Amino acid sequence: MESGNGKRAQEEAGPSSGLSSASGIDGSKQEMTEKASDAFDDGREEEEEEEEEEGGIDDNKNGVFVPGPLLSLKEQIERDKEDESLRRWKEKLLGCLESDLDGQLDPEVKFHSIGILSEDFGEIVTPLPVNENQNGSTLFTLREGSHYQLKLKFSVLHNIVSGLTYSNTVWKGGLQVDQSKGMLGTFAPQKEPYVYALKEDTTPSGALARGVYSAKLKFEDDDRRCHMELKYLFEIKKSS
Repeated sequence: MESGNGKRAQEEAGPSSGLSSASGIDGSKQEMTEKASDAFDDGREEEEEEEEEEGGIDDNKNGVFVPGPLLSLKEQIERDKEDESLRRWKEKLLGCLESDLDGQLDPEVKFHSIGILSEDFGEIVTPLPVNENQNGSTLFTLREGSHYQLKLKFSVLHNIVSGLTYSNTVWKGGLQVDQSKGMLGTFAPQKEPYVYALKEDTTPSGALARGVYSAKLKFEDDDRRCHMELKYLFEIKKSS
């Protein structure tokens, strides 16, 4: 009887003991799940923070750059007038004296002449601005298939001109037949004028290429300020 009662008690206790064990396992699983969930949430928060930081960087990259106030060269040199050696170094670097500067903010590019360099005739120089009686006349004549370069002489006044570019557009019979663009660079005021030759080009060949062409040469800086727009004519003749 005692053995039977003990066995019965053990059987009765079995489910209870098993339930208790299962409950302990479930509790452990729940605790692990909560920890994993917390870790996952922390990970998501870190990712969101990183994305926000990256977004901030992108916003800065895509944002509009606001430059500082523009100062004239005279003001920039006067800032260091107490340091005589630094002031002289700036004047030497710029190629001008403080007395040559007038404090004007906007730079000015003054073109003195335009030249044409060619193997046919050497160099032809036309003073700028073009005289009224030369307006609409042919500035130069080239042979078909010949090499040539445009050469410019200009001065920069008042302030540094940044990113000076040129565009040269050519028409024949009212149709655009060529366009070239290029960067001249950044130039500071100096006593002596600058001399700059544009890249070499070659005139077209053939019967259809001969004749009179109209062209427009334009110079602009980074601020889209137009410093010169020159309209001129040239002719291409048959190679002898």
